[in-house]
This record gives sequence, C-alpha cells and structure tokens, in this order.
Amino acid sequence: MYNNEEIRIVMVGKTGAGKSAAGNTILGHKCFESVFSPESVTADCAKAYGELDRQKVSVIDTPGLFDTNTDEETTRKNISQCMAYASPGPHIFLIIIKLGRITEEEKKTVEKIQKIFGKSADKYSMVLFTHGDQLSGTIEEFLKESKDLQKLVAKCNDQYHVFDNTISDSSQTRELLNKIRKITEKNTGNHYTTEMFQEAERAIEEEKQRILKEKEEQMRKERKELMRKIVEKFEQRIKEAKEDAEKEKQRILKENEKQKCKEEELKRKIKEKHEKELKEAEEDTKKEKQRIQKEKEEQKCKLKEELEREIKEKHEKELKEAKEEMEKELKEKMKALEEEQEEKARREAEKSLSVLAKTKTQGSTRLIARLLSLLK
Repeated sequence: MYNNEEIRIVMVGKTGAGKSAAGNTILGHKCFESVFSPESVTADCAKAYGELDRQKVSVIDTPGLFDTNTDEETTRKNISQCMAYASPGPHIFLIIIKLGRITEEEKKTVEKIQKIFGKSADKYSMVLFTHGDQLSGTIEEFLKESKDLQKLVAKCNDQYHVFDNTISDSSQTRELLNKIRKITEKNTGNHYTTEMFQEAERAIEEEKQRILKEKEEQMRKERKELMRKIVEKFEQRIKEAKEDAEKEKQRILKENEKQKCKEEELKRKIKEKHEKELKEAEEDTKKEKQRIQKEKEEQKCKLKEELEREIKEKHEKELKEAKEEMEKELKEKMKALEEEQEEKARREAEKSLSVLAKTKTQGSTRLIARLLSLLK
C-alpha cells in the first residue's frame, strides 16, 4: 500500500535546529545544504526525493518559518510554496527541535502550526529531536526533566522521534518511517489536504476579522472613553478655571479696596505734606522777603554812602584839579609877567645902550657892561 504511494514529509522549525541535516539523514544522501550557522541556509522551500525501505519519500525543507525576524509576508509566501511542493498534501509535519534548552519560539511552534495549518494539523504532526548524540540517557528520561518539552510533545499526540545525525546507520530512519506509517494508518491513510489548509486560512482570516472587529470595537470604546475623559477633564478644567477666575476676581476686589484705602491714605499724606510744604514755603517766602528787604535797605544805605563817598572824592578831585589848574595858570601868568617885565627891561636897556653908545664915556662903558650882563 505504502510502496506505491509517496510519503510526503514537511520539516518545520527555527533556524539552526538541524532541518536540512535531518532531511539528508532521512533520504540517505546529501540533498539539502547543511551548515552550522545562526543564519538560515535555506532561503526558500526546497524539495528532494528518495527511497527508504522500498518506500518513495519526498522531503520538503522550509526556511525558518517561525523565526522572529521573518516578516508576515515572507512567512505567507514560504507557507504557500511549502503547500505547493507538498501537493496534494503532506502526510506528516516534522517539527524539528534541537535537544537542549527549549526556546520561547520553539514552545509556541505547535501552536503556530495549528494556527497556520488548522487544529487538525496536530494529527499529522510529530516532534523530531536532532543532535540525539548529546543525550546521556533515554529520550523519555530527558522529557521527564522538561515540562515545556512534555507539553510540546503532548500537543502532537505524544508523537516524537530522535535523530542522531552523526550515525550513518539507516535503522533510525526506518524507525521514523514506521512511526509515520502508523500515524498515517491512524489517520485512515489520509494526508493533510489543501482543503484543510484553505479551511485553516479561512479560519485565520475569520479570526483576523474577529480580532480586527474586536480591536475596532475596543478602539471605538477607548475613543469614546477617551473622549468622555477628555470632556470630563475639559469640564473640570473649565470649572477649576471659573473657580480660579472667581477667586482671582475676589482677590483683585480686595486688593482694589486695599489699594483704594492706600490711595486715600496716600492722598491725605500728600495733601498734608503739600500743606506743610506750602506753609513752610510761605514762611520761607516771608523770611526771604524780609531778608531781601533788609538787604535792599542795607544796599541802599551802602549805595548812598558809596555815592556820597564818590561825590566827595570827585569834589575833592575836582577841587584839587581846579587848584592845580589855577596854580598852573598863575605860574604861567607870573612867568608871562616876568618875561614881559624882562622884555620891557631888556628893551629899555637896549635903548639906554643905544644912548650910551652914542656918548661913549668911561662911565657909560661900565654901565653898558652892566646892562649887557643883565641882558644875558
């Protein structure tokens, strides 16, 4: 029955779990590139064929469909390609898990498979543990130590197998094939179908629409609640603003009253000060008038005395100048008189000389000499 029908195996798991190496072990020769690396070696789905225990087998190797760094669009593309390669449908989904500490991604692998391929996919799922050479005891003992692995295997109806990729013996692959045959028999010879996948896609779409609707409803409620809170907050702020405004108004009124009282008090003080200053100014003006009047009187007396002194000095000066002028005039008159008398005497002497010259007596000679001396 199985020899004539091809068994189609789809391997899924995170990058680095050993999917490609497991595929090569199943087929008994290297069909998939297997390199120890944190980066995915398989960029797209790959399919290879082989024969195991006279059974035709096809293995579909997938990239890390459930890696956290794979975007949703790429995941959809790879899943569609995977289903096309496994057409009309896979007999088994081998969930490849590397023995060791299970990661959060691996814990949710079966859930993701059920989400993508539908709840019926668990009937066609089996956990394949790789790196079995690291086991110090049996796989059952190892599973007992990890509740997370127990839950993972339980979701696959306790269907699991262990691979040691370092062993070239085909016994472990024949054992895996027999387990797959039993699962297929349990499923009445049926395989996972495209209709199941389409139903799963519809369920996913319905779930998306439901989630979207719930989110929209939730967003609507949140918007409504937010709007209510905003309105309440706004009304509260308005109320507080009004209260603050009223308080401010009352405060301003009180301040205005205080200011008014202060202004009246200030006006009173200014008036008193002004009246005091005015009174003082009047007194100062009166004193200043008296001082000025006194100064004027003193100045008047001083000017009178100064004027009298100047008049006296001027009079005395004029008297002195008149006296000097009279004395000068008198001297000039005296001098003129003397000169006149001398001239008269000289003329008389000359006249006498003339007379004496004519007589030329001894006595006259002596008289002439005397007259000449007088003339000199």
